[in-house]
Amino acid sequence: MKRKIFILLALVIMALIFRFSMQNSSESSGISTKLTEWVLNRFVRNYGDMSAEEKKNLLKTAEHIIRKLAHFSVYTVLGFCMSSAIGKRKFFTGGSLITVSVGFAYACSDELHQFFVSGRSCRFSDVIIDTGGVVTGIIVSVALFRILDRFKQKFTHSPS
Repeated sequence: MKRKIFILLALVIMALIFRFSMQNSSESSGISTKLTEWVLNRFVRNYGDMSAEEKKNLLKTAEHIIRKLAHFSVYTVLGFCMSSAIGKRKFFTGGSLITVSVGFAYACSDELHQFFVSGRSCRFSDVIIDTGGVVTGIIVSVALFRILDRFKQKFTHSPS
């Protein structure tokens, strides 16, 4: 049952990624700009007091970072779900290789999809960022399974 849930979650995340990739450059930039401004207003102490030029420069830099973090993060969640669907194992296994391969292939297809969307581009650097996210998701999944397994062993085998 857990496996089916994680497969379903991975498919939902893939659909979400596809949906975001369908947005043209104006729609995508609008969302990124709003999110970045929200982050800057909350985490940069003097953002409201900056000149328009300073805000513009900071927004441009921060927006690029946030967009790349968004790529990495969503693919980390995807990697976690795909890896969790495979189940408990060591990191360097066939299951991990399959997960990385599927994540890499999906990242490639996502970038190729964006090539055909108005104002969007196809960047191999984004494929690398996305694949790094998948690998991170696998690491988190494997580590979490190990931690849960240790807790389970500790509490089921502890002397009374």
